[in-house]
Formats: sequence, structure tokens, C-alpha cells
Amino acid sequence: MKKELYQPFFDEKIVTVMGLGVLGRGVGDTAFLADKGAHIVVTDIKTEADLASSLETLKKYENLTYTLGKHQKEDFEGKDFILKAAGVPYDSEYIEHAKKSKVPVYMSAALLSDIIMKRVDGVTIIGVTGTRGKSTVTQLIAYILASAGLRVHVGGNVRGVANLPLLDVVEEGDFLVMELDSWQLQGFGDMEISPHIAVFTSFLEDHMNYYKNDKERYFKDKANIYRHQTEYDVLIASPQASHEILKREKIAMVVPGHQQFEMKLIGVHNQIAAQLAYEAASQCGIGDEEIRAAITKFPGVEGRLQDLGTYGPKHVRIINDNNATTADATLAAIEAVTDVYHKKPILIIGGADKGLPLTTLEEMMLVMVKKTIFLEGTGTEKMKLPKDYMFPTLAECLEKALSLAEEGDIVVFSPAFASFSKEFANEYERNDMFLKLVKEII
Repeated sequence: MKKELYQPFFDEKIVTVMGLGVLGRGVGDTAFLADKGAHIVVTDIKTEADLASSLETLKKYENLTYTLGKHQKEDFEGKDFILKAAGVPYDSEYIEHAKKSKVPVYMSAALLSDIIMKRVDGVTIIGVTGTRGKSTVTQLIAYILASAGLRVHVGGNVRGVANLPLLDVVEEGDFLVMELDSWQLQGFGDMEISPHIAVFTSFLEDHMNYYKNDKERYFKDKANIYRHQTEYDVLIASPQASHEILKREKIAMVVPGHQQFEMKLIGVHNQIAAQLAYEAASQCGIGDEEIRAAITKFPGVEGRLQDLGTYGPKHVRIINDNNATTADATLAAIEAVTDVYHKKPILIIGGADKGLPLTTLEEMMLVMVKKTIFLEGTGTEKMKLPKDYMFPTLAECLEKALSLAEEGDIVVFSPAFASFSKEFANEYERNDMFLKLVKEII
């Protein structure tokens, strides 16, 4: 995108960035703003020590000041806009103060989309949301489009990918595929925009701690994926998601049929992901054979039923399903592994409580899991199953799982809970730790 098309939006603007974080997205957006001439206050409840790596990356910029370890209301007034990170409480007193002070509040994924929609012709924005499946569907759509020779960019809730820098690379005729969680979709609602092609993978209970057990508020945020679409746009929803939508409102959508695909990914839920990706790619003008060929080759997404190969003389297969952070996701993993390998897996499970029901998962574990190794955590404590094997570290859990494994067994790490603990700051750290441990063993 030509710089002159967006530069006036940032040059010499006075901006507060709320939430720098350590995952790279906040840093990338902040660096972009600084490069484009904005004067920025960065505020984060994390301390300088917590944010050391991020601050090191930004130290070259002289147009940045910081309020760390707290927020203060004066940073949310007298600004040209606030750039709010995903996950900021929806009832934040500081955001409310900004709005009362007539300061616009933006989020990076929505701001990126809004600028592109208004200033670049012919860019197709594809947004993917859902409680489960959005990462796989996002990456699969991007893979299909790229395999067809189209220029594709991926953004939204993608590890290490900041959204605003994509303004420098998106050009007329490109495709932007965005994974959008409910928090990022708050920004779309605020700006009253939706992607041209919206894909809704599933709607289940999640993030109830954040939403204070208000499932309808959670749905309201998710629904921003299609709420502001025009007559030229399209909504694609799985049968499960379409049912949830139609319970609340009557709206036209594309619901995939039950066609099956040859693919490397296992599980019924991944067949649904392929069906959704197929429909999205079809909307982009790609033919049946080309789509199917790409789906067949798609390697999958790290941390989602990722086959890490076999270990030792007993040929124990290890599967990384780190990103299963709900009971539903772990149940889907158990079912997929059982269907494909015809064996009960050895399950590593556990983590921080998200306030979600566990009964169905516990009942199925009793009949579908060979052995269970529990990783300590507030969520683990709520499980009512016998905990013969429970450990404080992931390394100890993996070691015990492999020691219990017999010839040809399957060890599945599918935690069912959030990652926050003494050992991990986020799910990415947990994923990296598991991969490191397996690499050392194999």
C-alpha cells in the first residue's frame, strides 16, 4: 500500500498504546506507529522487568514514553486515538474514560481492515472466528489461496505478526486472511465494519472468566464478524455455528455440506475445517480440483494435533495438541486419535481454570483414555478424576507418560485449560516447552 494513502492517519498524531505485551504484536504495532511519526505513550500493567524484551526492541525510538506497572487516566485523554490491545477488560475504567473524553479507541486488526477498505481497491478481507478451529481454518484458507498463485497475507491473532505493518505490504488485488478472536472483534464492532468473507467455525463456551459467565456477551463480540457486512459480502458458518446464529437472528449464510477430503489432518473437526476453507476459497474463484489438491498437501498448524513422530524402541507416537485450551477441544483430540489409531491414548492434561464445565470430558476420559498424567494447576484441581500421576512440571508429565507407554502407544498432550502458571506466561511458552522437551527426547 502506498505510504501516502495512510501516512496522514499517523504522522504527528498523539497516541496511547494500551498493552505492549511480550508476544510481538504490540511491539510491532508500536514500532510501526513510531516509524510513521506518531508521538506515543505506551501503558501496560506489566512492569519494566516483565516487558524487558519488548522494551529492548523499542529502545531506539525517541518518540516513545512509558507508563508501566499501572495505567493512569491522564494517558487516556487529549490523544488523537487509543490503540487498545486484545484482552483489555470490556469494562475497563480507562477505556471508558477515553470515550468520555471523546478520544477514539481502535484495535489494530480492525484499524488495519478499515484503512484498507477505505483506501485500497480490490483487496479481499477474509475473517475467521470461532471458539474452536479458527487457527486451522485461517491457515488452510491462506494455504489454498497461495497454492493457487494469489498474493496472500495473514494477520489478526497470529503469533508474532503485528497488524499495522501489513499496511506496507498489502496491495490492490491481494487477499488478507485474518484469524479474529472475540476480543479483536470488539474493534470491528466499534468501527462498524466486518470482513468481506466471514467464516464462523464454532460457538461454544469459553473465556467465561473474562465475560463474567455471560455467554451472550461473548456471542455479541463474535457476531461482529458478520454484523456489518454489506449485500456483497458473505458469511460462511459450520452447521454448529449456523445453529447458534439462527437461534439468535435470521440471517443468510453459506453452510457447507458433508463432503469429505483427503488430508493429513485427523479428526471430524478438521474435516469441518476443510469444508469451511473450501467454501471460502470457492468464493475467491478457485476451482474444485485446485482446492482439493491444496487441502491434501496442507501440513497442519503447530500445536493442533501436531504429529511429532515416534519415540524409542517401543515406537511411541507423540502428539502435540497444546492449543486445546477447553474441555471440548481436548475431547475432540481424544476422539480423533482413537478414530485414527484405534487405541486409547495416554493423555497429559492440566492447567489454569477457565471456569468451564468439565463433566462430559471427565466421563469420556474414564472410557477413552488409557492413562492420564495431570499437570498441576487451578483447573486440574477442579477435575474429580483420580489423580494417580500429577506433577508440577511438563517435563515430569512427559517423562511419566513415556515410562508408562507400551509398544505402539499414543501420548497426547492436550491440556484442556489455560497455560498461566509459574512455568508458563502464555500458551506459546507452553507449546515451545513441549516441543523442546520432545526434541530432546527423540
